[in-house]
Amino acid sequence: MPQYRDNLNVLRRAFPQPVSDQEHDAWFVFSVLRALDRVDAMKSQRPILGEPQEIDFSKATAACVPDEMSTVELVCRNLVDHLAGMFIWGHPRSQVNVINPPCIPGILGTLLPAIYNPNLCSEEASRGVALAEAEAISMTARLMGYDPNLSGGIFTFGGTGTLLYAIRLGIEKAVPGAMQNGILGNMPVVVCSDQAHYANKTAASWLGLGANSVVKIPTAPNNEIRTCLLESELRRLLKEGRRIACIVATMGTTDAFGLDHLEKIRELRDELVHEFSLDYVPHLHADAVIGWAWSVFRDYDFTQNPLQFPDRTLRALAGANRRIRQLNMADSIGVDYHKTGFAPYVSSAFFVRDARDLKMLTRDQSTTPYLFQSGDYNPGKFTLETSRSGCGPMSALGALQLLGKSGLRTLLGHLVTMAETLRNRLTAQPAISVMNPENFGPVTLFRVYPDDVDTFEMPKLEQTDARYAAQLHRFNDYNRQVFQAMHAEALRGDGVVISMTDRFRETDYGQPVVALKSYIMSPFSDEQYVQAVVDSVERARKQVAGVFK
Repeated sequence: MPQYRDNLNVLRRAFPQPVSDQEHDAWFVFSVLRALDRVDAMKSQRPILGEPQEIDFSKATAACVPDEMSTVELVCRNLVDHLAGMFIWGHPRSQVNVINPPCIPGILGTLLPAIYNPNLCSEEASRGVALAEAEAISMTARLMGYDPNLSGGIFTFGGTGTLLYAIRLGIEKAVPGAMQNGILGNMPVVVCSDQAHYANKTAASWLGLGANSVVKIPTAPNNEIRTCLLESELRRLLKEGRRIACIVATMGTTDAFGLDHLEKIRELRDELVHEFSLDYVPHLHADAVIGWAWSVFRDYDFTQNPLQFPDRTLRALAGANRRIRQLNMADSIGVDYHKTGFAPYVSSAFFVRDARDLKMLTRDQSTTPYLFQSGDYNPGKFTLETSRSGCGPMSALGALQLLGKSGLRTLLGHLVTMAETLRNRLTAQPAISVMNPENFGPVTLFRVYPDDVDTFEMPKLEQTDARYAAQLHRFNDYNRQVFQAMHAEALRGDGVVISMTDRFRETDYGQPVVALKSYIMSPFSDEQYVQAVVDSVERARKQVAGVFK
């Protein structure tokens, strides 16, 4: 028998069998279980898998494809080893940014498509998995207040992808024909708050508008866009003859869960369209990749409070709801199920209130002669991507079906309760100042100071008085050192993994303010782990005290 046939027989065992084979199927399942067992053996009380690892990219960049074949067992072992040192996002002592631990149905929603490899380019290549996309889009659209019979949406490659779609639609509305002819004349602009995600500039750059075409509007202390300044800036742009491709309302900022007043923005947009007799309507996008999940409270009875949330939690949830319930006023919405929907990466979706908007992005059928020969569902005709994995919709659908409104309400309410508890305990510490005490979300921003600092007055002086710029920079460095001490302790397995932001806001005189950040996302969080943050900060302060000048 030729050598290649021998190799082929070996390789066939490394694939799921296309026809049921009980012995091989059992071995396949066993291979997965063995990998999971190896991962489980890496768990401890620490918020990391295995031991902390020094990441050596010089060795990685020297890697070559091996000459010979390997075995499933050896490769699985190697893949599991790559998880060593990984933070466990579901661990209650892991409070890093807005990374949720995926639920089991969400994980299965990634595993199953990975085995059978559907491509959401078309119904023909994805069959029932295409239904999963349609179901998840319909469920979420209805949840956010869109009419699922009129709206539309697709899954895409991340939150940046949702902004890319929104701005691209906005360009086509402001400059009809740009899909074919490009942008002629004055470059359209994108308008958003100064707390909006940097992905707005990324999308504008990649779409050819340029990062400088993104106009930033100052925000209030609660990180909400100042609509009065938005109005004056929009007027200035329109008077100069600039076309406004997209206005982005941020519905849950990354650092502090700031929520823009979407209803006011919509009213302002419509008034200016009428006043300036515009021949187009600037596209209004809600960047709700974080805040979308709070839509489950649109029909919650805050008076009866059936889930019996604590009073402060109830107030925070109601405060978020008064903004999030406005999502249906936007022309489009961006959603990340992998942020606050308890699904794995990557599961992001872009929604439009009017499904006809997506037709603006449709390709000419003649450019794809080898696709779309059958079926009614062919989103590849207008999506940026041709190949789209079924993992996003399937994992999102799994999470939505598992949790339902009640489950999402329960989880979000618990996370907010824990964040409220943390803010209370941090506020009680004389050396700590909480920077977002009235926040509605699960994120807590705080600054730490040496013992001899008046933490009641110093944050105000740093924010407003340029004469305190030197102290601001000094205490920025102090907070960085505290963070580094906490991070090192966490890697040893003794503390809590939190984040730091180099600019949670700018001062009134334009300087960045550093803050430490706890983002509680674990269903396993409890008061003991809240206290662990306070204790870890205090240990770091003592460590830094000996070296800080």
